[in-house]
Amino acid sequence: MTRLPTPAARLAGRLRAPGARTPVALAAPALLAVAFLLLPLIGILSRTSWGDIGTHLTTPGVLEALRLSLLVSFWALGLSLLLGVPLAWLLARVEFPGKALVRSLVLLPMVLPPTVGGVALLLGFGRRGVLGPWLENTFGIVLPFHTSGAVVAATFVAMPFLVISLEGTLAGLRLSYEETAASLGASPVRVFCTVTLPMVAPGLVAGAALTWARALGEFGATITFAGNLPGTTQTLPLQVYLLLQDSPEAATSVSLLLLVIAMAVLICLRGRWTGGADRVGRAARPADTYGEADTGTGGGAGPAPAQPAAPDARRRDAPPPAAGGHWPLHAEVSGFNELTLNAEPGTTIAVVGPNGAGKTTLLRALLGLTPRAHAALRLGDTDVTALPPHRRGVAWVPQDGALFPHLSALTNTAYGLRAHGVPRAEARRAAQQWLDRLGVGHLAHRRPDRLSGGQAQRVALARALAARPRLLLLDEPLAALDQTTRAQVRHTLRGHLAGFGGVCLIVTHDPVEAVSLADRVLVLEDGRALQDAPPAEVTRRPRSPWVARMLGRNAWPGTADGDRLALGGGGRLVVADRLPDGARALAIIAPEAVSVHLDRPSGSPRNVWPGTVREITAAGSRLRVLVTSPEVPDLVAEITPSAALELGLADGVAVWTSVKATEVSLVTL
Repeated sequence: MTRLPTPAARLAGRLRAPGARTPVALAAPALLAVAFLLLPLIGILSRTSWGDIGTHLTTPGVLEALRLSLLVSFWALGLSLLLGVPLAWLLARVEFPGKALVRSLVLLPMVLPPTVGGVALLLGFGRRGVLGPWLENTFGIVLPFHTSGAVVAATFVAMPFLVISLEGTLAGLRLSYEETAASLGASPVRVFCTVTLPMVAPGLVAGAALTWARALGEFGATITFAGNLPGTTQTLPLQVYLLLQDSPEAATSVSLLLLVIAMAVLICLRGRWTGGADRVGRAARPADTYGEADTGTGGGAGPAPAQPAAPDARRRDAPPPAAGGHWPLHAEVSGFNELTLNAEPGTTIAVVGPNGAGKTTLLRALLGLTPRAHAALRLGDTDVTALPPHRRGVAWVPQDGALFPHLSALTNTAYGLRAHGVPRAEARRAAQQWLDRLGVGHLAHRRPDRLSGGQAQRVALARALAARPRLLLLDEPLAALDQTTRAQVRHTLRGHLAGFGGVCLIVTHDPVEAVSLADRVLVLEDGRALQDAPPAEVTRRPRSPWVARMLGRNAWPGTADGDRLALGGGGRLVVADRLPDGARALAIIAPEAVSVHLDRPSGSPRNVWPGTVREITAAGSRLRVLVTSPEVPDLVAEITPSAALELGLADGVAVWTSVKATEVSLVTL
């Protein structure tokens, strides 16, 4: 017989965590807490005179108090937005002395007894307070016992809800969005209005709703600072206080009204106050920041009427886009990175190096976005060192692309042009052309969350190219693309860079990108330039073990000792080129120069070592075999599949490897 679960069992099931039983010692107090919070609400509902509620809520006194409460709460909300939004941004984005104290001041009204807050306001803004006499004598403003005093009191206790909510949302928002917008030519104010605010809009709305609800229900600070004057400062909470003495039933009805309003606000928020920035970003669907309604995922409706900024104001944001011209690069970088860069117009430089070498730091220094390194930067005849990022004419594509989630692919791509004051129609045409060139024109009206990683990266690349920069910085721009798409985009990018009048720096870990796109390869190690040479030279004589391995070469550092190279692990390598004893050098061995045998070879090879096969991977039509040996560092050999089959190679098979001395190239360090 199947037994149906009882309501208690269903409740226990909901309380039980997946895969674990809910401890009774925790469940029982939790249920008592729920009952403790619920019982007063039940009391209001059970004691409400439902037949008289309409009469109670339509009396002149209640209606006047309701009108005043709405007036005060909305004014308090407006003041909180005006003052609290900049304060939240300051706390989330700027480090300054006394920041902890400022945050404590923001939180203080939330823990301070409301009547104490009212006394503090009275001593600060009252007629005998710190600021009150000056306000009265200079402007004729008297806050106590006036509606404006009720607004000030409500703002004092409610604004912290907005600041704390918005600060948490801003702190969770990745800086790369704002930095990318700045690199496209948007001023700090434009970035804040067109990128930051739209992305944190749900958090802002949640904080504003809580602020309004708290201001609507304010009692203690209001009655202490502004008094209880009918039609002037007597809000609904104060009306409830008076009704409790003369008409408890009417007080219950008005309390129910305030309860319904508060619950409606909380239900509408549905937990957004405690949500992170990622959820905020996904929920945000505001209109296009230039007044164009975004069309979502399809090829949908056209734009709404635009409301662009004044042309003169736009042109003050940044210099006009670089439609033509030539801009050689000269940069002296100091700090974590120590190097000097000089490049002629049209030069593409691939920046390579191991993790932590300072590649991204170099790009951010050229943008003026990091305190770790400083770049004295000249583009053409213009020294842009002292200019902020949005006025440098430097466009940046970060590793994650940083597409603005509230804009479509088309408006993302047009963002830089619009920031420079290009008319909307012209900017959209240019953006569509760039999207078409990169093969994502049919996705123009999709938002970033409806794009694959490769598609999003191509849109980010189109956005940077469309901005017509004087210096183009690409941080692994093709990393998210598959091999076929990467080849297509690489071809398009190479065609654009061929006619580009500025300089392009590309951070990459792909040797094909470095060789096919770059005129020079800059090798970084610990923030220093280890090598700066054409790709052919770097391929032939790499000065970094990391670069040699990136290019598919074996690279062993060592010290010259006669006709041998003493390796770091104690092994020795016979070489044909003799170096001065004690000279540091890097031995480069091509994988195809390594022979693999089942038995010790005899004959001409002078470098022979025993080893064990540890890994076999495919490299085009050949196989790369990793062999470990107790005598020398790991060695990679490249052989044909038929040779591997003939030798019976597999993981764990014991083999011998050999390298001719003439096949070893030495690069002095």
